[in-house]
Amino acid sequence: MSPTLPPVRTRLTDLAEQAGVSTATVSRVLNGKHGVSTQARQAVLAALDVLGYERPEKLRTRSAGLVGLVVPELSNPVFPAFAQVIESMLTERGFTPLLCTQSPGGTTEDQYVEMLLEHGVAGIVFVSGLHADTSASKDRYHRLRALGMPFVLVNGFAEGVDAPSVSTDDAAALDQSFRHLISLGHRRIGLAIGPERFIPAARKRSEFAANLERHLGITDPSPHVYSTLFTVEGGQAAALELIASGHTAIICGSDLMALGAIRGARAQGLSVPGDVSVVGFDDSKLIAFTDPPLTTVRQPVLAMGHAAVSALVAEINGTPASRIELKFHPELVVRGSTGAVPGLEAALSAVAEPAAH
Repeated sequence: MSPTLPPVRTRLTDLAEQAGVSTATVSRVLNGKHGVSTQARQAVLAALDVLGYERPEKLRTRSAGLVGLVVPELSNPVFPAFAQVIESMLTERGFTPLLCTQSPGGTTEDQYVEMLLEHGVAGIVFVSGLHADTSASKDRYHRLRALGMPFVLVNGFAEGVDAPSVSTDDAAALDQSFRHLISLGHRRIGLAIGPERFIPAARKRSEFAANLERHLGITDPSPHVYSTLFTVEGGQAAALELIASGHTAIICGSDLMALGAIRGARAQGLSVPGDVSVVGFDDSKLIAFTDPPLTTVRQPVLAMGHAAVSALVAEINGTPASRIELKFHPELVVRGSTGAVPGLEAALSAVAEPAAH
């Protein structure tokens, strides 16, 4: 005759006493419910082991210590910067980050997510993923939410997705760049930007159009915008087109594009900033050492990484984080790639000189 199991209430009481928590907390942990701190959850799991109870299947397959970090390719230095900050902050909070890096023709975001689910991760951080692409289905994120998987979206607010979202204020970044160039006398200002289906690009493009009308009375932005890839080659192609149509300044959607724009200007025998001014976006660590040092808008990577990790840990611990998009204010960093519009200094000098009699 097999031994009779003690009543459920007795088992809950034993576990609660061993773990130093309430029976309600034990019940929530055993049933995989949210609203339990990581510390309390670990205490209940330890009590299960000490008292010789077998862990329920759901508790055996999920590890509270693993967090997936899904980022695009690492050729753009801003993505390793985000990865480093987020990984460091996860480690400080006792989690082990699993870095998933995408590349053309390689493992896709969806394939990485399946792998992370198989590893029983406690949560996932998505940086500039498919959530930022308005042409991509959001069903993948709805499925994650239905599974109870905590996740956070960085740079790309996905309307209707039930998750915390952290972004750079793209409109503010564009506005700072435009006002800087206007202050230098530029009136033929172009925008080199990525495909508009990406939310950060669409936001910059919208603010660019607003600035053209606000400062220059231009209501049709299309002749002043060149959509291309977020790459050096894309920036170079955009610069050649915009310079050919008479633009003296170019705002770029990334620092890599800005470096390409500088290359494009030089290929035309022009100097930066003597003939053409160029502004980037991101400000990764090596940008200050380019030739010339790049004027750019700095993403607040540290603050954004901290906010993303804090929101994710709150979600993992069962405390829902705000669903209102957190927008972080960027900072214009003026260096050597922007200067006065060509001919302005000479014109100002001529005005200052007394007329000959």
